[in-house]
Amino acid sequence: MAQTSLGTPATAPVSPLPSSGAPPRHRWWILTVIAVAQLMVVLDATIVNIALPSAQKDLGFSDGDRQWVVTAYALAFGSLLLLGGRMADLFGRKITFLVGLVGFAGASALGGAANSFEMLVTARAGQGLFGALLAPAALSLLTTTFTDPRERARAFGVYGAIAGAGGAIGLLLGGVLTEHLDWRWTLYVNLVFAGVAFVGGALLLSRTARDKTTSLDIPGAVLVGGGLFSLVYGFADAESHDWSSPHTWGWLVAGAVLLTAFTVWQTRSSHPLLPLRVLLDRNRGASFVSVLISGAGMFGVFLFLTYYLQQSLGYTPIETGLAFLPMTGALMVTSALATSVLIPRIGPKPVVPLGMGLAAAGMVWMTALDLHSSYVGDILPTLVVVGLGLGLVMPPAMSLAVDGVDAEHSGVASATVNAMMQVGGSIGTALLNTLATSAATDYLAGKDPRNTAVQAQAGLEAYSTAYWWSAVFFGVGLVISVILYRRGVPEQDPDAAPVVHM
Repeated sequence: MAQTSLGTPATAPVSPLPSSGAPPRHRWWILTVIAVAQLMVVLDATIVNIALPSAQKDLGFSDGDRQWVVTAYALAFGSLLLLGGRMADLFGRKITFLVGLVGFAGASALGGAANSFEMLVTARAGQGLFGALLAPAALSLLTTTFTDPRERARAFGVYGAIAGAGGAIGLLLGGVLTEHLDWRWTLYVNLVFAGVAFVGGALLLSRTARDKTTSLDIPGAVLVGGGLFSLVYGFADAESHDWSSPHTWGWLVAGAVLLTAFTVWQTRSSHPLLPLRVLLDRNRGASFVSVLISGAGMFGVFLFLTYYLQQSLGYTPIETGLAFLPMTGALMVTSALATSVLIPRIGPKPVVPLGMGLAAAGMVWMTALDLHSSYVGDILPTLVVVGLGLGLVMPPAMSLAVDGVDAEHSGVASATVNAMMQVGGSIGTALLNTLATSAATDYLAGKDPRNTAVQAQAGLEAYSTAYWWSAVFFGVGLVISVILYRRGVPEQDPDAAPVVHM
């Protein structure tokens, strides 16, 4: 979840049941091991956000650069997730799982020991890379470990609940570690999770046979990874150069060309990372776009509201983590309502656009926050409205993104919807940070930047700009979801595999 900043669930359908053998005797301990590993990956989407202002102050990087601490993880995770799933099949699930744990722990240790911005960003990219190995392998292991339908449903329920709660846990744990120890412990803590999961995995997991029919689409991975990096770098570079600068639009054009080449290559590759027919159904296409846009808007909320609470209002890291919890609670309420009541009765066409509209309204409301805003009277209502909106968008869209996909492509569809969320977050964070820092720079023009009041107002200008543009993202999502989603209730396949949080 991967996850979002909120621990929002991403659906991942389970591949068909294995037909062989009795289930492992220690399967419930195996579930514990896998859940610990998944919790570690989910935590990293939110735990570092709370620590980011402290890390920036310690390492001295600029407001223009801060987004890379978030983006490096999400971009590496999202762009390599499809390849990671293939590698689990090719090299075996156990070895991929264990390598992912060791790599994630090593990258976390590097980040915790970072003495420069570049070292921290490299570590975050490493976490994303090994997370892209770890998450698909964990899900595959869970699938093959539990073969009895009832036990399997219980196992995935536990797994999903832990992953879904990971975002909220990350908010609180990030606050506690940053305030009482140091921001570096938001990274070092992963060594504890990884160590427990590695020992348990090494002792309990059985080696699985390699799938010799699997082939890695290396050219596809290079094209999509390079294209996404170029887009994100282009958006981020506009903060230091101008939008009309060849240095900016050159990267953006390069990204568009590489992603176009990736699309063409996927039609010719014998083992494509992303078979394009997965995207062609209207409801699925609408869902992928909805997840992409929501990820872009939602990641921005966390980055800028965290800075607003800590730097403008003087909240402690723990208070910041607690401040976000009502948003998570509101999301959970409408998530349950949407997936269990609204979508089965009236379909996605009215539900997802309503969620987009609520999220946009909440972001517009946030633009009124200032240096004298109170939490209960001003901040809390905006968070609740955004959370209610996201709950109507993300879980339904993620479920519909894998609805009706045949068993052969279910894993690809699942990985794609997770990748869309991470990629949307990467692009959105880069673009919003550029727009925000440019707004602050424009405000400071002709003013004394050493004046504390001027600096504080410049920060508010930056945050307000980010909220306005997030509202625009959700507004575009509203229009697209109204146009693309079909009317009526989608048909449900009674034999479809269950979906879980990832």
